Amino acid sequence: MRILIADDHTVVRSGLKAILQAQPDFELVGEAATGEEAVAKTRELQPEVLLLDIGMPGINGLDAARIIRDEAPQVRIVVLTMYDDEAYLHQFLQIGVAGYVLKQAADAELVAAIRAVQRGESFIYPSLTRHLLNLYLEQARQRDQPAHEGSAELSPRETEVLRLVALGYTGQQIADQLGISQSTVETHRAHLMEKLRLRGRAQLVRYALSKGLLEDHGQ
Repeated sequence: MRILIADDHTVVRSGLKAILQAQPDFELVGEAATGEEAVAKTRELQPEVLLLDIGMPGINGLDAARIIRDEAPQVRIVVLTMYDDEAYLHQFLQIGVAGYVLKQAADAELVAAIRAVQRGESFIYPSLTRHLLNLYLEQARQRDQPAHEGSAELSPRETEVLRLVALGYTGQQIADQLGISQSTVETHRAHLMEKLRLRGRAQLVRYALSKGLLEDHGQ
C-alpha cells in the first residue's frame, strides 16, 4: 500500500510516519507540507492512499482534494482533521473522499481507515456518524423552514475572513495571511457573525458554502 502524507506540521508527519512504518505492508512514498506539494507529489508518485490535512498553507486541503479527485480519481483520499464538525465532513464527502479521521484518533483507527479504503470501502471516524445524522436532520428542517441568516452585505475583508475561517484556518494563520493582527481577525469575525445572525462554526461553514466562497480558491 503506497501512501503519501500531506500535513504542514513536521511533528504530525513524524507521528504518522511512525504509525505507517509499524505496518509491514504500508510503504511511505513521500511527504508534502502544502496543498501545492500534495497535488504535485500525487501526480509524480501516484500513491494509492493520500493522508490529507485540511488547513495547510497555499492551496488548502479542500481545494487540493478537488484537484486530485479530478486528476487522479483512483487515489483514495483520507482526510486528517482536528475538526469534529459535520459541516467539514459534508464538504469532503461531497467531493468524494474515501475516509475522514480525527487527528486525535488512536493509531488503530487510522490503520483501520487505511485498510478500509484499500478494500474500496469508506471510513468515517465513529463519533462522526452522529454528525451525519444531525446534518441530515438539519437539511430536512431547512427544506421546511425559510432561511434565518441575515442578508447584510459584508466588506471584502469580512468576506475573506469568513472564507478562511470556514476553511479551517486558525485566527493566527488568518492574521499572518492577511497581514493584520489576530485581534483584528476576531473583530471581523464577530462583526460578520452578528451581521449574518450566524451561531457557531457549522452555520458559518454552511453559509460560506451556500455563497460559493469555498469553491476553487487557491489561497
